[in-house]
Amino acid sequence: MIFRQLFDCDTSTYTYLLADPDTREAVLIDPVLEQVDRDATLLEQLGLSLRYTLETHVHADHVTGGARLKERLGSRTVVSKAGGAPAADVQLSHGDRLTFGARWLEVRATPGHTGGCVTYVTDDQAMAFTGDALLIRGCGRTDFQEGSAEQLFESVHGQILSLPEGTRVYPGHDYHGHTATTVAEERAHNPRLGGGRTRAEFVEIMGSLELSPPRRIHVAVPANRRCGLLSEAGDASDPVARP
Repeated sequence: MIFRQLFDCDTSTYTYLLADPDTREAVLIDPVLEQVDRDATLLEQLGLSLRYTLETHVHADHVTGGARLKERLGSRTVVSKAGGAPAADVQLSHGDRLTFGARWLEVRATPGHTGGCVTYVTDDQAMAFTGDALLIRGCGRTDFQEGSAEQLFESVHGQILSLPEGTRVYPGHDYHGHTATTVAEERAHNPRLGGGRTRAEFVEIMGSLELSPPRRIHVAVPANRRCGLLSEAGDASDPVARP
């Protein structure tokens, strides 16, 4: 498997490139609009053909590069059917498989941060891409976009922490310089969801958070429901998602 972890400094967002080394078919998980040139250049340099751009959920903190990459490279946009983005080319359900060359990703529904969150797990269960459902020593907020602390607890324990201990976990964001973790680490050390925390304790923790709204939410959510188009008319020419 060809694998690259890419980072957008402004929003602390990770984008992941995966590709079959034989067929050269590739996917990008959670691309960022402002980084489309970077991603397209890397694909060209590696001799890869972008088949899909995948979203782990409808983001509130950045605008996806999915629509722009589709326009430039002919890729198809992919979201969860529960994600609220009807413009996407592919609508996924729990248990679906998304193939690129001889490799594939399993789709696991992991709602709770938003109602439409999914985690993508590689065919060998070596890697899981969790979006904001499970972060490194943390998790996504549960106070908007159909979020639910109760639901997130069940999602993480049932669909992510149930994977093999050595499965590497790659989140959608990190704000502390970490790049990856494992299922075993998060079971043991995640202060919200690991170490034997009960559902009731988790719900209490999430209910006590006092978080400001994401600064780009009013631009990002409507645009991401259109797979990254910043206006109803389909104009994705403005590269900046203004707060």
